[in-house]
Amino acid sequence: MSHGHPLDRYIGDAYPDLEDPRAVAAFERIPYDERIAVQSTYEALRVGASLAPDEPAIHFLLRGEPEEEPLTLTYRQYLGRVSQTANLLHDMGVGPRDVVSFMLPLLPQSYMVLFGAEAAGIVNPVNPMLEVGQIAEILKAAGTKVLVTLGPMPGTEIWDKSQQVRRLVPSLERVLQVLGPGDERDGVYSFDALVDRYPAEVLTSKRQIEGRELAAYFHTGGTTGLPKLVRHSHKNEVSQAWGVTLMFQSQPQSAILCGLPLFHVGGALTQGLAPLSSGQRLVILTPTGYRNPAVIRNYWRLVERYRAAVVGAVPTVLAAVLNAPHDGVDLSSVRYASGGGSAIPVEVGKAIEAITGTRVLEVYGMTETSSVHTMSYAWREVRLGSVGHPLPYAKVRVVKLDGEGRYERDCAVDEIGVVAMSGPGVFAGYMSDQHNRGAWVEEGWVNSGDLGRLDGDGYLWITGRAKDLIIRGGHNIDPLPVEEILYQHPAVELAAVVGQPDPYAGELPVAYVQLKPGRQADASELLRFVRERTPERAAVPVNLYPIHPMPLTLVGKVFKPELRWDAARRVFASLLAPLRDAGVEPEVQVAADPVHGTVARVALKGPPDIDRAALEHQVTRLFAPFVIRHRVEWS
Repeated sequence: MSHGHPLDRYIGDAYPDLEDPRAVAAFERIPYDERIAVQSTYEALRVGASLAPDEPAIHFLLRGEPEEEPLTLTYRQYLGRVSQTANLLHDMGVGPRDVVSFMLPLLPQSYMVLFGAEAAGIVNPVNPMLEVGQIAEILKAAGTKVLVTLGPMPGTEIWDKSQQVRRLVPSLERVLQVLGPGDERDGVYSFDALVDRYPAEVLTSKRQIEGRELAAYFHTGGTTGLPKLVRHSHKNEVSQAWGVTLMFQSQPQSAILCGLPLFHVGGALTQGLAPLSSGQRLVILTPTGYRNPAVIRNYWRLVERYRAAVVGAVPTVLAAVLNAPHDGVDLSSVRYASGGGSAIPVEVGKAIEAITGTRVLEVYGMTETSSVHTMSYAWREVRLGSVGHPLPYAKVRVVKLDGEGRYERDCAVDEIGVVAMSGPGVFAGYMSDQHNRGAWVEEGWVNSGDLGRLDGDGYLWITGRAKDLIIRGGHNIDPLPVEEILYQHPAVELAAVVGQPDPYAGELPVAYVQLKPGRQADASELLRFVRERTPERAAVPVNLYPIHPMPLTLVGKVFKPELRWDAARRVFASLLAPLRDAGVEPEVQVAADPVHGTVARVALKGPPDIDRAALEHQVTRLFAPFVIRHRVEWS
């Protein structure tokens, strides 16, 4: 491995030999705070820009076509724009403790706002696809002072939502429009018109940012109830950029394709701050990223066109790009493939390896760890299905908790328990004390909420989300192995296994499957395929439901809550069917509830003279064996 690299000022000891745990332990003998001199994300970007100031930092593709001419910014131009953005926000009264929220698609300006806001104050990236009420609650919880948002644009509701949100957030003083004219009499300012007026070489605030200062509030968790805001320090985010750079052995001017939204830590830090602070080229794959069909269709040709060094995305994107044409495409630039956000099916990993001719390095982390916390080390044995080892200076334990969520003991080798993590990337807590209760296994060790095990060689294997566990008659079933089997079927593109409520067993496993385009397979064939390959009879799904499209989050993960709700709805609809004999038309919907977690809403419609009290009593009796609460409404 190389030494004397220009990144020495940032890495410390560029790309040391870390072939085994003893080498990592030796590397860690120098304390993290002594090794990493960079204090802030702004300082990290300055390091990246210093490596090749007049080489490209950003290529922006509007359509996602390999042949299109991208909008390109050099590092000198990009860093200047970050400084100008910070100076504009400072001029608007944003100080180190003030919050700048933004709702933007993937644009060059988005990356300017993300890190310019961190240089001026605290940034709060917000998912613009949320409902107005949810967005307003996030901004109120953050105490937003300035909102940066997309101007009026065909095909997007961002500006309309922003207008409604303004009236609901008392702390909000000003709005900055990106790609909009602004209306200063109404407190709306044009970002693009104003930013040029400010110095590009220095921060006019003369701010010297320390690592412990807050950089960002990222919202995570559900979209009901009090917003769950993760507080990131500059040290947290710099450690992510440093760690990812180290693990991928990133080289200046190597390219990385970026299609994850910036309200997700993977997009903002792993695929944003990390490459920009190590002098790489960021290729922005259109404003909608991986949600753009052209990006998926052209994926391998874009890898070829920009000579991408790392192929990285969430597993659903990796599964989708397997269908993109790749015959005759030159992929020799690819050094590593990577994925995370949820478990990569082994069959998908094998297929990506076959296409790229390189290994898949699975990563694992969460918003609370500033994204990647463990990953497969490229220079060690890669075990598909494992998320590898902790990054240097990061730590992982697998622990047993009691019924109240308190620490009991560390798990033995290969014993499944709750994954806990500590290290420089781990956050100090949520904004709300309510969310901090139960968030820690022990001081400094965040409770991931995931189940996993550490094998004899220290590889971490995620065995499922704690709430993904299916409990059938007291027997714990991990859905992941069954999903892996479904992915082996040539017709299956996406698969998910969830628990369906059952009055006797508590839960039964059921599967949802999205087929590949043009492929055919019925439920009985797929269930037979699973049954023949599943040694654990209790884990075989009792039903399989074809679905298209599979519900996904905006960062491409399978949205399992929606599948659980659908599975419960099917059971309850069948349960209520006999009510039709009494002339009553029942309709049931299952959804999230801020108090009870999940609630079934039963709407009944019947003749005026029906005995409503008797019918409601009957419904209550039918629901008695289930843990899911229900409400009865008459329509």
